[in-house]
Amino acid sequence: MAARLKSAAPGTARARKDNAFSRRVLAWFDDHGRKDLPWQKDITPYRVWVSEIMLQQTQVRTVIPYFERVMQMYPTVTALAKASEDAVLHQWTGLGYYSRARNLLRTAKIIAAEYAGEFPDDVDALSALPGIGRSTAGAIIAIAHKKPATILDGNVKRVLARYHAVGGFPGDSSVLKALWDHADAHTPAQRVADYTQAMMDLGATLCTRSKPACGICPLTDSCAARAEGNPQLYPGKKPKKVLPVQSTRMLLIRNANGEILLEKRPPTGVWASLWIFPQTAVDNEPIVFCRDELGLRDIKLLEHWQPWRHTFSHYQLDITPSVLRIEKAPAAISESGRHLWYDPARPASVGLAAPVRKLLDQLHASDKV
Repeated sequence: MAARLKSAAPGTARARKDNAFSRRVLAWFDDHGRKDLPWQKDITPYRVWVSEIMLQQTQVRTVIPYFERVMQMYPTVTALAKASEDAVLHQWTGLGYYSRARNLLRTAKIIAAEYAGEFPDDVDALSALPGIGRSTAGAIIAIAHKKPATILDGNVKRVLARYHAVGGFPGDSSVLKALWDHADAHTPAQRVADYTQAMMDLGATLCTRSKPACGICPLTDSCAARAEGNPQLYPGKKPKKVLPVQSTRMLLIRNANGEILLEKRPPTGVWASLWIFPQTAVDNEPIVFCRDELGLRDIKLLEHWQPWRHTFSHYQLDITPSVLRIEKAPAAISESGRHLWYDPARPASVGLAAPVRKLLDQLHASDKV
């Protein structure tokens, strides 16, 4: 289907004249909306902010235990600001998209140092902080400060794209502008906190990506995509591209105590500041690499595991794991701060890349055989 952009102006005028859209959404929320999520209790800008960052590209049920642990460990933004990057990444391990965690800590430090621990109540000021975009800023303002502000997360984009039959990929600037115009027009001046949560709930529970429940949606009688009979075509999908494939060999090096050697990634790039296994080219001999690059002697190669593929947003990585054992490692390797002997029985509070967690679990399972 060819992308079709409807002008935002008529929709804006209609919504301002009679915002039946928001009234129906709020009425639905009163009866069916989610009101007992952890971040909906003891609402503060800090709690809303952390939840919104965690919910980016992550489902609610996955976020809940992470949110609760972070709130227990860091109940205020000033407490978070005092945390180390390793500690924050450790709490984030398994949630993915680790740049969110690094930006969370950076913003916490700015809020503590420059705003005396108080979040700005202005969208522009919030949007200037690391990791906070226009939609996240709007959610903080609307939910925590209860001031009119607009959000446009993935769920809301889907609802509005279908309701107004806005064709095309929302990542395109013209499509995004049309959706923001509609979002602004529908955002009410009253009950903005409830409306904000309602729109997110509507997209997450009814106007879902694959099987929208149009029959029980409060907007179904005026939804353009529903009238066309093709809501699944909105919003348009991101154009597909072939992802390049890279490869690496990860070395699972264990010492006599059962500890496993990890090294810290640089603060920028893939897996920034996370701890991973030492890596080398697939064609390199693991023992030679360990001797020449890590200074490890008397090391034995135990086995190679089957390669498997880890997918990033911009490329795919084929990982070949190799398991090695060393009886006595030189002390210097763990004194530089770049390497760590990780004890799975008493894990250090550090952030682990997703493949590391997977391979640690696999290594643990092999020990039980």
